[in-house]
Amino acid sequence: MSCELVHVTRGPLVESIHRGDIAVVNSKGKVVAYAGDPFKITYIRSSAKPIQAINVFLSGAYEKFNFHDAEISIMCASHYGEEFHIKTVEGILSKIGINIDRLLCGSTYSINKNIAITQAKNNVKLTPLHSDCSGKHVGIIASCLAKGFKIEEYNMPYHPVQRDILDVVSKVCEIEKNKIIIGVDGCSVPVFGMPIYNLSIAFAKIANPNNLDNDYKFAADKIFKSMNNYPEMVAGTNGFCTELIRCTKGKIIGKLGAESVYAVGIKGADIGIAVKIEDGNYSRALYPVVVEVLEKLNMLEDDEKKALNKFKVIDNKNNVGQVVGQIKPVFELKYL
Repeated sequence: MSCELVHVTRGPLVESIHRGDIAVVNSKGKVVAYAGDPFKITYIRSSAKPIQAINVFLSGAYEKFNFHDAEISIMCASHYGEEFHIKTVEGILSKIGINIDRLLCGSTYSINKNIAITQAKNNVKLTPLHSDCSGKHVGIIASCLAKGFKIEEYNMPYHPVQRDILDVVSKVCEIEKNKIIIGVDGCSVPVFGMPIYNLSIAFAKIANPNNLDNDYKFAADKIFKSMNNYPEMVAGTNGFCTELIRCTKGKIIGKLGAESVYAVGIKGADIGIAVKIEDGNYSRALYPVVVEVLEKLNMLEDDEKKALNKFKVIDNKNNVGQVVGQIKPVFELKYL
């Protein structure tokens, strides 16, 4: 059963409560700590992107197109559609010889509210490049080209590239394919439903891939390093994923998923973390929980705590900017 994770206060009262679930698991599948239900079933949404990106390596696309680290990082991203994101995706399209109209991710405003407002004010003509999922989609298309698959309907569950990706997700998350619940993601590709326990295992393995088969190990290691070498690609300017990766100096990757899912992999500690906020609110509930879990597990140095504190305890402000309360984590982890 989900538990209270975050309180939103206004003056002396707790005005709102965000409930959810946390799983902390090592790469061997042992639950190390938890809050709520570590086997909560949910769609893992865009937290799956670093897992899905493994297929870019298994398909031969990484070698065929000589992708560099920034390109791999944006294939794992839910990016903000900033100019450097758009140029990176454009570069991949040029490299693989595909036109923008082949992307099936839709044309959307930035998932960053302030950037989206600027785009609207400036009457920016939106294209699929602006979609936070455009990097993932060009990676999927590149995999199709490397394996000789048709590009048409690459977003459909029956397409061979999606069957390949499902195989990867099943193996890395250690869950049988027939137990993965398939839905349709916001960007039109299949999305995977499973216990957050299995998402935690996958991120523990990506961060600590020594026990994986050689081809998976190479892919996981490259994905982890690429996200750390180019954290700005994973989200964008001042984004939580970007700042979490940047300020932890090569030991952590973190990835947001829609409807308030988050996954973390920690190198050396052999730990994966998955968080699900029950009501889907990530704009205020999710990041305080992630930072608090890392602190409770003693995974952050003092300077890292200081850098991330702005995400852990958030001021609740009224319309004139007056601080009237706080948004703060309130849970305890249970250890096994």
